[in-house]
Amino acid sequence: MISHRPLAIALMGPTAAGKTALALDWAERLGGEIISVDSALVYRGLDIGAAKPDAAEMARVSHHLIDIRDPWQPYSAAEFARDARAALEAVSARGRVPILAGGTGLYFRALLHGLSPMPEADPHIRAQIAAEIAERGLPALHGELAALDPAAASRIHATDAQRIQRALEVYRASGRTITSWRDEVPAPRLPFRVLKLVLAPRDRAVLHQRIEQRFDAMLAAGFLEEVQKLRALPQLRDLPAPLDLPAVRAVGYRQAWEYLDGPGEATDFRDRGIHATRQLAKRQITWLRGELDARWFDPMTQRQSLEEALALFLP
Repeated sequence: MISHRPLAIALMGPTAAGKTALALDWAERLGGEIISVDSALVYRGLDIGAAKPDAAEMARVSHHLIDIRDPWQPYSAAEFARDARAALEAVSARGRVPILAGGTGLYFRALLHGLSPMPEADPHIRAQIAAEIAERGLPALHGELAALDPAAASRIHATDAQRIQRALEVYRASGRTITSWRDEVPAPRLPFRVLKLVLAPRDRAVLHQRIEQRFDAMLAAGFLEEVQKLRALPQLRDLPAPLDLPAVRAVGYRQAWEYLDGPGEATDFRDRGIHATRQLAKRQITWLRGELDARWFDPMTQRQSLEEALALFLP
């Protein structure tokens, strides 16, 4: 049966795999617009360390969901799914091709598969849990989650403060585990036919080299100075625990913030930043393997195959 749903392209993949360059190329050629699927790019002021498109790139192609929050403001996956769907519909209504590009798996899941309804964030419960983390330590809270919701604890890494906090918050607010909420309601179908392409170098060493080169380029472009400006913002400077903010916890920013907090060697900061970015890429690849209908390509050696996949998808 021929589907009459509008088309969209999803360029997924680990950090530093080349998604931005391909999205720009295809958007220019196809008359498309780019919808960012990146949890760091939503924040104003996170530019160099987030590899945000520069002014020239933004002028070449229309971008969406970039610079829509200040770094002290929350932005949930559910909000992203709502905003991204609206952007998809608006781009398609203009007769243009929406290109989803990014590496935030939770955002892609929320948009493409939907999220089950569950209690919204409760600032009082969240503050209470944050205080408990500071007092008792994250391992103790992860252990509490394991006793309440073993399935969630097995999914959530013991060092992932944000997701541990959210899982406990949902339970304390509703008396039900986050797993039971997620299993309750079938995900609503996105009214688009999406070509899902994963860009990932086959040789992991190549990706590691690209990550290292990009991190050094960020340092040369003034990444630490950018973080110093963020630290000077009154809304962040006066917070008792700025590292609890999703924006500050972004890979690279957290390591830079901690380095600027106290004594430490610049070489150690660089090594920690590169290691954290490589770990992020590993987690992204693990998540992407669960996207069974996505096609994988090495963007550096299979560009022709990528073009063929695109040609077969487009009318």
